[in-house]
Amino acid sequence: MAGDLREGRIVIVGASLAGLRAAETLRDEGFTGSLTVVGDESCPPYDRPPLSKQVLLGQVAADTTGLPMRRNPEAEWRLGVRATGLDPMGKRVLLADGDALPYDRLLIATGTRARPWPHPEEAALDGVFTLRTRDDAAGLAERLAAGPRRVLVIGAGFTGSEIASACRERGLDVTVTERGPAPLVGALGGTLAKLAAAMQRNHGVDLRCGVTVTALRGDSNGRFTGADLSDGSRVEADVCVVALGAVRNVEWLADSGLAAGPRGVACDAGCRAFNMYGIVTDDVFVAGDVSRFPHPLFGYQMLSLEHWGNAVAQAEVAAHNMVSPGPLRRPHLALPTFWSSQFGLNIKSVGVPTFSDHVVIAQGSLETRRLALVYGYQGRVTAAVTVDMAKSLEYYQHLIETAAPFPPASGAADRPLAAEIPVPSDVPDPKGLSHGPTVALTGYLPDRRLTMVQPAG
Repeated sequence: MAGDLREGRIVIVGASLAGLRAAETLRDEGFTGSLTVVGDESCPPYDRPPLSKQVLLGQVAADTTGLPMRRNPEAEWRLGVRATGLDPMGKRVLLADGDALPYDRLLIATGTRARPWPHPEEAALDGVFTLRTRDDAAGLAERLAAGPRRVLVIGAGFTGSEIASACRERGLDVTVTERGPAPLVGALGGTLAKLAAAMQRNHGVDLRCGVTVTALRGDSNGRFTGADLSDGSRVEADVCVVALGAVRNVEWLADSGLAAGPRGVACDAGCRAFNMYGIVTDDVFVAGDVSRFPHPLFGYQMLSLEHWGNAVAQAEVAAHNMVSPGPLRRPHLALPTFWSSQFGLNIKSVGVPTFSDHVVIAQGSLETRRLALVYGYQGRVTAAVTVDMAKSLEYYQHLIETAAPFPPASGAADRPLAAEIPVPSDVPDPKGLSHGPTVALTGYLPDRRLTMVQPAG
């Protein structure tokens, strides 16, 4: 049986980090059949984290961020063409150029795209950007290098905050607006959000929280000139970056019968996609930012992640399981990890900070801007975030993996646990934020309404 699975036709939709690593792993695992990778961008897979950091700072060009291949996956690359549909009965992927690709097994790795500004005519103004693709980054970097008088960033999640940091490092005036109470609050809760707000203001960011942008304004030539805010004020700027989070690329699956919706494509721990009735498929797999998968450490709730490390780990598990018989399949149980560099701080996290009810500062302090914050839920450790203290993260990762009691006992590498009393983690309702968390628990709720029909007789 194992030999059969190493032959046949595999199609990967998504020429992304996850798509590339899956293709390489399929060959490493002995797959000898035909392999086709479909991507809607015309360029080969590239690395996204540098786009909001080094590229915006002018340190590297956007077109030099291509991902190195660990090996030649010997695939047919169908780049610059979009998948428009899936025929699960005929086992075909439908493409925008009218072609249809037959498959024996399919990997969905279509990832996410930037959430656009909701008013198309305002979004089309010259000077209004989103940041997700290589072309986005190249265009924005060119505009920043030209020295605009002010940059407006809408949304203070990780991407928005990193863009603001790059602007200040370039010496540009920048205003950041955020509907929620502070930057990063949706991802990290209230304690670290206070530090994030202080760091932005200390670095000269004009940070406006608790407000929304009601309109983007342009001149008679269609150039962006500023924005109106919900508090009645106006920001004059000539560059605007819309950083309102991500949209999962699932529209092409609307008629596929899969459990695909705004929060991604649901799959089991072995990366096998569910159909809309919760039945697991055995020929359609999912990996990367577009997936939702259960994790036992977080109450078996479905996790959606926008993390580099998760895309790699999940792609490797999916590829292994695509060519392995049932008893040899592996679960994807890696802990979410994330890092961000902004305003001189190195922020790293492990676990799911939003899956928490209390936090405690286990090392360091907010005042020194060097600390380890540990999150707990119902008496056990569920996440940790370090600021300029990354070497401690491995210790806290072990606590999460072993469901250690919260608050944690003393025992971190460089000093005993600080005499801190846990405080509420203050995780807000995502509906009240401009930005979304990069790790989200999406619960058990279906993504669409189902009409359950009992068979007659």
